[in-house]
Amino acid sequence: MLFNSVQYLIFLPIVFIIYWNLVKGRNLRNLFLIAASYLFYGWWDWRFLILIFITTSCSFASGLLLNKYDRVVARKTILWSNVALNLGILGLFKYFNFFARNFAEILRSMGMTPDDVTLDLILPVGISFYTFQALSYTIDVYRRKIKATTDVIAFFTFISFFPQLVAGPIERATNLLPQFERDRKFDYEKAVDGCRQILWGLFKKMVVADTCAVHVNEIFGAYDTEGSILLFLGAILFTFQIYGDFSGYSDVAIGTANLFNVNLMTNFKNPYFSRDVAEFWRRWHISLNTWFREYVYIPLGGSRCSKGKVLRNTMVVFLLSGFWHGAEWTYVAWGIYHGILFVPLIISGKNTRYTDYAGSGRFLPSFKESLAMGLTSMLVVIGWILFRADNIEIAWGYLSRMFTAFDVMNPITCKTALMWCLILVVIEWFTRKKTFPLQIEGHGILRFRAARWMLYAGLTMIVLIFAGQQTDFIYFQF
Repeated sequence: MLFNSVQYLIFLPIVFIIYWNLVKGRNLRNLFLIAASYLFYGWWDWRFLILIFITTSCSFASGLLLNKYDRVVARKTILWSNVALNLGILGLFKYFNFFARNFAEILRSMGMTPDDVTLDLILPVGISFYTFQALSYTIDVYRRKIKATTDVIAFFTFISFFPQLVAGPIERATNLLPQFERDRKFDYEKAVDGCRQILWGLFKKMVVADTCAVHVNEIFGAYDTEGSILLFLGAILFTFQIYGDFSGYSDVAIGTANLFNVNLMTNFKNPYFSRDVAEFWRRWHISLNTWFREYVYIPLGGSRCSKGKVLRNTMVVFLLSGFWHGAEWTYVAWGIYHGILFVPLIISGKNTRYTDYAGSGRFLPSFKESLAMGLTSMLVVIGWILFRADNIEIAWGYLSRMFTAFDVMNPITCKTALMWCLILVVIEWFTRKKTFPLQIEGHGILRFRAARWMLYAGLTMIVLIFAGQQTDFIYFQF
């Protein structure tokens, strides 16, 4: 079920009304959320429910066993058994064909003639997201960071909570699980704020991202005949498409959770206003990046070791981050590319220098900040070409023509999409210190309720005008 579908427009109000008016008590409300979440997830394919049930059950059981045993050997056995099970399921559905195909290619290069062995498996929607969420729980219990829950209903709700089930944010049990272990009361102000964030998320997805997508598909599909200018614009449009698409999903997820008085972590903080690549990654897909930092980077030694090992740890994280996104060499190359961009920052010790927002205390960024943001954006745009291309050959061809085909002049047909991108940039720049731009009541004319409602109505009309086509969110494939 897509957030931008008619089905969801019907589903959400029904769930909201029943949850707060017809279901009483924490356990019954959690059971109702589980049922609603399984309906939401099973809408794509009911068979997906089997996998999420197995992941949830085994993770819950592993937590109870970790609470029971104190011996190091027993606890490690329980931990790694659960990790192997979850990663095994993820690997089978997401990576088996990739490894089988590449292994066959290696054998062919050695003169052998192996048969192609692939599995006709449908990739379950969001499997990488809920698998990592379940793994974080088991690891935290093993580390004694949290105590394993005995509330199976709350735990199933924690794993399956429908707003963030298929594309995050990837929550930690330390934040989300306790919220389902206690009673919640309806919070009017929070629900209103949630509706605003949902509206803003739908604007980013349905107006900005989907408008860009039409041109991105055309330009990438005919890259070998396009000129440098149009190829560059296509890369910029994909940069905004993936941001509007993914951060828009996160806004709808966080806003929807607010309707049920549940707090989800912020997943994006204006990443395209970053002044270096390190700042970009502190602001982009925050839930995944902090997951890798906490469960991979720090266990490898983090930054409390030699520069050489810090570089190694960083490259491992980016390699895994790229591979997490998909079983294609383009994603691996994208991860390695960003890891390489980190090298000079780590060597110079400047990878943590920006902790505030660009233009802090000023109306516009300084000239130096503008140059830094422009260079960082250009590096990020190049990376997105690797991410978007179907294979390495296409990525290389696209990049080559983008920097050499200046003699080919194609008509610019994406002016409307560029206009919406510019509008998004301007709005987010002047509201960059807020969680999302529609948190604006009390400012200027918007301190009047009538003015705010006119703004919401206008934004809703714009979203509805662009609502003619349902398109999947990009990150559903991960």
